[in-house]
Amino acid sequence: MRCAALLALLSAATAHAAPGQAVDNPIGVPDLGRLLPAASDRGGMTTTMTIFVVMTLLSLAPSILVLGTSFTRTVVVLSLLRQALGTQQLPPGQVIIGLSVVLTLITMAPTWRSMQSQAIEPYLAGQLGQREAFDRGLAPLRDFMIRQIEQSRNEEHVHMFMAYTRGPSAVAGSALRWSDVSMIELIPSFVLSELKTAFLMGIRIYLPFLVIDMVISAILVSMGMMMLPPVLISLPFKLLLFVMADGWKLVVGSILSSFGG
Repeated sequence: MRCAALLALLSAATAHAAPGQAVDNPIGVPDLGRLLPAASDRGGMTTTMTIFVVMTLLSLAPSILVLGTSFTRTVVVLSLLRQALGTQQLPPGQVIIGLSVVLTLITMAPTWRSMQSQAIEPYLAGQLGQREAFDRGLAPLRDFMIRQIEQSRNEEHVHMFMAYTRGPSAVAGSALRWSDVSMIELIPSFVLSELKTAFLMGIRIYLPFLVIDMVISAILVSMGMMMLPPVLISLPFKLLLFVMADGWKLVVGSILSSFGG
């Protein structure tokens, strides 16, 4: 009953308040309505739309980082390396993600510099409109994805998505023209190409450690020590081989060189 009476009192106070008069707010809750521009305020609405677009781009930034850059290949290769070593959670996942981000910044630096010089700087100087700046900024990123697909010879992924979106008859027997490929077809093709390339690199990393595991297992079986886990014995030998071969330099160097760096 007391709660109902309190709600009724608050409703009456709000209803009797003048339209232009602020309602008494002893709790100090901010009036968010004052922060938003009026519907007739064109400048305010423009600012609101700008903030909305910026927040949307920020929310999509992780997806753009994963799907449109070298991050996918890098993080998959480093994760497969950790599994090949058999070190469980070493290096930690945060270290792998951080190193992948740094390597992505290095490999994508030429692309981002082109985007800045061709689109961002002219747009900020008022020389380009939004649409033209967007198209020019997207061109270097498209060139990067197309170049990686061609280097990996994974054009069949592009044909697959084009056949699905446009129909098999639209791409049957026709040569691939990159100017006809839309971003909705290029991005998943690029991701599949990166995953395939990363798995191929992971297989090459796995092979030496797999040989060590097989040799240790054969030795333990021949000695009748079948109850002893082979991983427990092979781990020091794999770490020794990796350190003596300067494995981190080889793996990171292979990742960078695979992008043409």
